[in-house]
Amino acid sequence: MQYHDSIEKSAEYLRLALAQMTQHAAGLHPVSYTIWYEYVAGINPSLRQRVDELTRDGQVLDDAAVYQLYRDHIAEIDEAAAQRISQGFEKVMGDISTSTAQAADEAGQFGQMLKSWSDDVAAGKLTPTLSHGIADLLHYSRDMQQTVLTLNNRLDESHREVENLRNEVRRAREDALIDGLTGLANRRSFDSTLAQCLAATASDMSGPSLLIADIDHFKRVNDNYGHLFGDKVIRSIATILRDNVKGKDLAARYGGEEFVVVLPETPLDGARSLAEKIRKIVENCRIKRVGSDETVANITISLGVASWLPGETEQQLIARADSALYQSKQQGRNRVTLASACT
Repeated sequence: MQYHDSIEKSAEYLRLALAQMTQHAAGLHPVSYTIWYEYVAGINPSLRQRVDELTRDGQVLDDAAVYQLYRDHIAEIDEAAAQRISQGFEKVMGDISTSTAQAADEAGQFGQMLKSWSDDVAAGKLTPTLSHGIADLLHYSRDMQQTVLTLNNRLDESHREVENLRNEVRRAREDALIDGLTGLANRRSFDSTLAQCLAATASDMSGPSLLIADIDHFKRVNDNYGHLFGDKVIRSIATILRDNVKGKDLAARYGGEEFVVVLPETPLDGARSLAEKIRKIVENCRIKRVGSDETVANITISLGVASWLPGETEQQLIARADSALYQSKQQGRNRVTLASACT
């Protein structure tokens, strides 16, 4: 999630987030703050819905619940990255706290000097102490100027560190949404995209549509040519999908040798045409064995195509597309089957 809120708006979200955090049992740490920042800002609908479900009966969230929300709805950051970000956050806050405390101490001493000098003036002790008092005031004024300068420098440095932390979170979150083998979106990214797509679809709209594709006889490919070749086949299919799925559409690796394509604004006929195009490209491609020029023929895929029905959930749409894929397999593979109106 990229944040573009102004200082004023983010300060208001900070106030609201802290108010929420104090009502729950989780620690006041960066992960908890991120959850509640996105919640009060209203920028993460799936997170907000889940939090409302968990707290509907007055239940409080503990650390386990907060971390689970973070993993499910914000970022699947690996442990090392999370540790670096947490340590960086604590360092920034520690530096700010130290500088602020130093400035407060200097201000307190300056205030005491002013009070002492004011008392001397009120008591008529100007003659013997005036020059000495002015010298002390000048001395403390210089100290205050230096302290404020140091605070400003540390705040600037902290701002840069916070920006670096923000970029690291962004990179980690992007990595968490990418399939490592193919570079396509992964299952988590697909789930989120499909949920958002259906949430934004009006009841009278056509589409969105969903393709599910599976590599035919993939176990045989692995058994005959090895897993390195199997991985190459998967990457090649991913490349074909990437080259033919554009714009708002999303291609993702669903798991193993299975792929999905979300088509937010494509009705059933258009989805079927795209599925047939992809099927033919795969059928006609030739993939060389790893380490040789030998080509392997008969790499094909089967596809199921479904278009969303009003009132249908993500799971129901996926089930219909998957059922159509199963029919393609049952009817001889290397074909496209349209889903029926019910599973």
